[in-house]
Amino acid sequence: MGQYTAPLRDMQFVMHELLNVESELKAMPAHADLDAETINQVLEEAGKFCSEVVFPINQSGDIEGCTWNNGVVATPAGFRQAYEQYVEAGWPALGCDPKFGGQGLPVFVNNALFEMLNSANQAWTMYPGLSHGAYECLHEHGTPEQQSLYLPKLVSGEWTGTMCLTEPHCGTDLGILRTKAVPDTDGSYRVTGTKIFISSGEHDLAANIIHLVLARLPDAPPGTKGISLFVVPKFLPDADGKPGERNGIACGSIEHKMGIHGNATCVMNLDAARGWLVGEPHRGLNAMFVMMNAARMGVGMQGLGLTEVAYQNSLVYAKERLQMRSLSGVKAPEKAADPIIVHPDVRRLLLTQKAYAEGARAFAYWTALQIDKELSSEDEAVRRESADLVALLTPVIKAFITDNAFEATNHGLQIFGGHGFIREWGMEQYVRDARINMIYEGTNAIQSLDLLGRKVLGDMGAKLKKFGALVTEFVEAEGVKPEMQEFINPLADIGDKVQKLTMEIGMKAMANPDEVGAAAVPYLRTVGHLVYSYFWARMARIALDKQDSGDIFYQSKLATARFYFAKLLPETASTIRAARAGAKSMMDVDVALF
Repeated sequence: MGQYTAPLRDMQFVMHELLNVESELKAMPAHADLDAETINQVLEEAGKFCSEVVFPINQSGDIEGCTWNNGVVATPAGFRQAYEQYVEAGWPALGCDPKFGGQGLPVFVNNALFEMLNSANQAWTMYPGLSHGAYECLHEHGTPEQQSLYLPKLVSGEWTGTMCLTEPHCGTDLGILRTKAVPDTDGSYRVTGTKIFISSGEHDLAANIIHLVLARLPDAPPGTKGISLFVVPKFLPDADGKPGERNGIACGSIEHKMGIHGNATCVMNLDAARGWLVGEPHRGLNAMFVMMNAARMGVGMQGLGLTEVAYQNSLVYAKERLQMRSLSGVKAPEKAADPIIVHPDVRRLLLTQKAYAEGARAFAYWTALQIDKELSSEDEAVRRESADLVALLTPVIKAFITDNAFEATNHGLQIFGGHGFIREWGMEQYVRDARINMIYEGTNAIQSLDLLGRKVLGDMGAKLKKFGALVTEFVEAEGVKPEMQEFINPLADIGDKVQKLTMEIGMKAMANPDEVGAAAVPYLRTVGHLVYSYFWARMARIALDKQDSGDIFYQSKLATARFYFAKLLPETASTIRAARAGAKSMMDVDVALF
């Protein structure tokens, strides 16, 4: 079954030494009284819950999966009991508004909770994860009546939530969705259509499920400008706000999938289901993007969670598994063979996992802190600056971290060798679970198009320059220090190359828009490495200062930073070349030649 222990030491390092969150919170009235000790206590309790309650049902949940019977979905054994404990402990309320029963902790703390949950059991975590997204959407766009009815239930975890976007004939292209919403005489709407791939669409964990559904009004203009958003509960709340009459939305079937077997992926049929408009007519995507962006951050945390747990189990195995002797001489003469961690390529695999996990943690926690600044800072300029950085980097969070997670879990399977391919060892599940994260909530190619086309070229590089300014400031401050040259020089180099690459693609795109599509995926990986280089250089600075403290943690951090710059950042030589290669070699090929 493997093992999982929350990486509290590294989480605390990122929060308190890299990001200095306690001092950052002083500038946010909503969180000014929160101290490091309280944050650490929350993390410790969350870690215990994840390792003791959620992790033990991960593999069994994968083997058993969900079952469907005439519209009723049963989750695997232990899932409902774990959810009851989750609710009883108050975890759903952690990052929610106290006005609706929440605990009001910062986004970055809630983000850390979900990293641990995803390491422990991604399939189970999707149920409360989507609920938090529904909470955020209604919190920002719901009417006061909708908020008072639904938010306390979502905050407490008594009810769960979903988002219903995809239809059988359209995935990402929501402009062609067909689900209809017809006004009723009581102010509600009758929603009819079919939605597919709805994660957590039906289950036995909670008393009610609140679906956020995209549909078209009768007078809707074509395309994305004609989409509205509706809240459609599974059971219609009665006068006391309790689940009452069954609504006209039902699960027609569940998908039989490659991974995340413990989460129900549903076909949801709406037959004149009663729904209520959320936000303005024909502006449903604006409201839904709150939930979609939260989901993209959440999927990034799924990637981080799987990278971490794959690394932990790979490391234990590599230290114990005996195989051959070291090329440079026997390392364990008392044993029949040396442990495989002595072999260079096994170390490459392990350090890749470690570098991607710790780089992702720094990046994701920093981005979550920017969300807190955007929401809670008293300074309008800080709110605006943070919002721009979050908008720029959300597609990188989703795509770069999940691409790396699939690589890292595959590395874990490789380290385990033949045992990795066998179910009982648990590693092959992580590979299967990690693969979906590159697809849903907008494929990673869509994220790349969003980054390059909308977030970078769309504003002439203004947002990218804001992140570039952070890099430049750090380079100028540290570049004169000899001990930092091995980190600062490559950081400055990749920053310069990203700037030049962006300008080149922008010029080519003016003549041929396909140049954006051709360059987008390698461009995002290049930007991802720029981001990781920045955070690894910052972490290296801290580790250098404390490497003689007697705490081996800092020596490990410094060694991993050196590995990242030596072995992983050089990927950008090929991604830059691929991005510059343009569209011609692809788009000039006649379809008949495929």
